[in-house]
Amino acid sequence: MMKKRSLTGILKKTAGISEEDLREAEKLKLEKGVRLSEALLQKKIVTESQLLEAYSMQYHIPFWPYIPINNITGEFTQKIPIQFLKKYVMAPLEWSGDDPLFDNSKMPPNESFNQEDFYEPGCVIVINDPTSFQALDDLARTLELEHYRIALSTKDAILSYINMSYDFSRDSAEQLVQNMEENGEFVFTNLEETTDLLDDVNDAPIIRLLNHVITQSIKARASDIHVEPVQKSFKIRYRVDGILYDLLTPPKWILPALISRIKVMSNLNIAEKRLPQDGRFEVKIGTQNIDVRVSIIPTTFGERAVLRLLNKSNILLSLSELGLSDDKLSLLKELIETPNGIILVTGPTGSGKTTTLYAVLSAINTPDINIITIEDPVEYQLDGISQIQVNPKIDLTFARGLRSIVRQDPDVLLIGEIRDKETADIAVQSALTGHLVFATLHTNDSASAITRLVDIGVEPFLLSSSVTAVMAQRLVRVLCTECKEPFTPDEFTLNRLGVDTARVKELSIFQATGCEHCFKTGYRGRIGIFEILVFHPELKSLILKTFDSNRIKKEALRHKMVTLHQDGIQKILKGITTIEEVLRVTES
Repeated sequence: MMKKRSLTGILKKTAGISEEDLREAEKLKLEKGVRLSEALLQKKIVTESQLLEAYSMQYHIPFWPYIPINNITGEFTQKIPIQFLKKYVMAPLEWSGDDPLFDNSKMPPNESFNQEDFYEPGCVIVINDPTSFQALDDLARTLELEHYRIALSTKDAILSYINMSYDFSRDSAEQLVQNMEENGEFVFTNLEETTDLLDDVNDAPIIRLLNHVITQSIKARASDIHVEPVQKSFKIRYRVDGILYDLLTPPKWILPALISRIKVMSNLNIAEKRLPQDGRFEVKIGTQNIDVRVSIIPTTFGERAVLRLLNKSNILLSLSELGLSDDKLSLLKELIETPNGIILVTGPTGSGKTTTLYAVLSAINTPDINIITIEDPVEYQLDGISQIQVNPKIDLTFARGLRSIVRQDPDVLLIGEIRDKETADIAVQSALTGHLVFATLHTNDSASAITRLVDIGVEPFLLSSSVTAVMAQRLVRVLCTECKEPFTPDEFTLNRLGVDTARVKELSIFQATGCEHCFKTGYRGRIGIFEILVFHPELKSLILKTFDSNRIKKEALRHKMVTLHQDGIQKILKGITTIEEVLRVTES
């Protein structure tokens, strides 16, 4: 039997903790009644990996920085509740012993198996806390394990493995639908008799189906789920990187129960089937918190639902990550440092306008300025910024909210969208009285923004005095780095793009092919293409004479403005996206 070493002695040697660190941890241990190891972690004296490495030396148990997932079987999921494994942060796995990243010879023996079995593959229970003896024994007894090994791993790695195992073990959406078809009358009767669909969380097939659809959509990085009824069936589709893909086509009789389940989760009126309804709910998938916005409308063939998925766990992008070229990034940084004026961001729904504005606000957010936003909806919470949610039910519109905001002494205002003359007028007056205003507008390009504002009712002379710049943007899909292939486009395509043939020969143009990393689409993720229209003196003079978007665009091009199309071509020639993508978003 190997001699057990002191944890603090090991940490002094391996992590370099001092006596003063230990005194601080001991003090926290007494104050909060926690163990010394937890106190060390809370005080950030050691990292979790350093602590586990010390445990490995103390208890003679190997430390695995990550868990091999080559052979997930999920057999234990039928016997062990997921709550038990998450509570005690432990997971069993059948280790094949052939993972090259794991050296079998480094696994020291322990009392749970014989020395002669040491090098053989078998069951390993991965734990986070080597002192959880009782839970470990309970798990081994339930799984009827006579021999097993133990390994240490981080909390995140174990929880991720648990979530993946249970997800793999669940029935596929197709299997769920097939089971419901086979037992249709029984399932439908049960659902009709249940007053609250939430009462039957574990067994109701409709609940399992919706949960699976949401889970699969989140795994595929979808932004929306569409439930679309047609005459004799209905489709479930999801939107990934701006493109809709079919997920399921279940039988029509499932639709009412599925819509009812969505309504229950969104706190909507189940009995109301004639009027549109909007709601929201939150779900948690592993470590991800997802905010789901729900819109339901009545159609000829039944109710249609769209679920917008907003991953709150995603990290907000910085300005440098949006896809701006170096010169445009420098120009934008210069524009957002101006003390007053209006900067408009334009583009259709889903073109990334809100993401761009949040990146801008994050860049200028310092303690010495007061930033207030009014949005519909508030998609992300930003530290140090006051955000107001529009609520038409209580008459809190953009215009009404803005009238109150300007009395809050703001330095910077963000208006989610300029929809009417009153909102536009307040934005203009705020800019003229020394505020920096950011706002979005739905137009096709930057020059059309002026025409749109004049059409709303804003006077041209006020626009020329208040608007600093207009930035139009679109999102193009990014080529998958694992499977993109170089190719030479034909002369017709190059002429359509307006690219010189000689220039193409110097650079590589890529096309999408598709692999398992990108769900066979050829693309993974999206990036922005931009055009920035700056209001220089000549353009301001022109706006006083005319608000024709074509003439405004010509004047901007004379001052070397790079259009959306030209920015897209630059990204094609850099191998970021494809010709088809740029044409899709700039010629629509």
